[in-house]
Amino acid sequence: MWLRSCKSLKGKRTLFTLTSKVCVRQLCTSRVDFAHSYYDGIYPGHIHTTPFQKALLAVGSGVAALQDPYRHDMVAVLGETTGQFALLKLRDRMRNDPEGHTILTERPRIRLSTLDLKKMASLPDGSFGREYLRFLEDNKVTPDSRAEVKFVDSEELAYIMLRYREVHDLLHTLLGMPTNMLGEVAVKWFEAAQTGLPMCTLGAVLGPLRLNASRLQSLFTSLGPWAVQNGRRARCVLNVFYERRWEQSLEELRQELNIEPPPVIPGATQKSRT
Repeated sequence: MWLRSCKSLKGKRTLFTLTSKVCVRQLCTSRVDFAHSYYDGIYPGHIHTTPFQKALLAVGSGVAALQDPYRHDMVAVLGETTGQFALLKLRDRMRNDPEGHTILTERPRIRLSTLDLKKMASLPDGSFGREYLRFLEDNKVTPDSRAEVKFVDSEELAYIMLRYREVHDLLHTLLGMPTNMLGEVAVKWFEAAQTGLPMCTLGAVLGPLRLNASRLQSLFTSLGPWAVQNGRRARCVLNVFYERRWEQSLEELRQELNIEPPPVIPGATQKSRT
């Protein structure tokens, strides 16, 4: 009887997981007709979901992200369906900061279409804009790869989530971290301490599982403590109008934000994208 109950419970959990993953797939890959039927005018591309649907999305995207951390679409959905309270706190921090308030008012975007790449390339070495451009070139990444927000039920909070995504590569530049797994985990530890977003915390907890012994030692003895300490004490990274700081020196910007240079820089191998 006990064995039969366990099998039944396991079957129900499997069914729930499969159901939630199907729900994620249907909502995330739905065609225009579905989006229009649920679009309530909050912002273009918004898909209204009930609390129950959000729970299914969170579970399904979480399972998919655990199985394949490179499913960035699932990581994005997980962040949108679990980040409500953290986004509200980030909104208050931005509203109470002059530069953050300006960002919320002007809604700048970090895209290739908004970047003057020629001007950034002409900036001197050590300037924030030149080092950011070098990061993009060296790691073969682009800011245009960031997904649009769909499931956040507030236009302002949706922009904050989008801004967080577009600032991610700038944090790599500020923190001096490459896009390999160790560098990504270090950035996630910083972001978890800085933003409180559950998605970042999950990445910070599960990311080390993909590291070998030597990288784990580097994470726990030097990079991890450095990332958490700097994430807690640094100025809110969403309160910086980076588009107006390209000519500022990277070192000066770090000092302004109260961010220390990394104790070590992980070798730029095993690149990932989170």
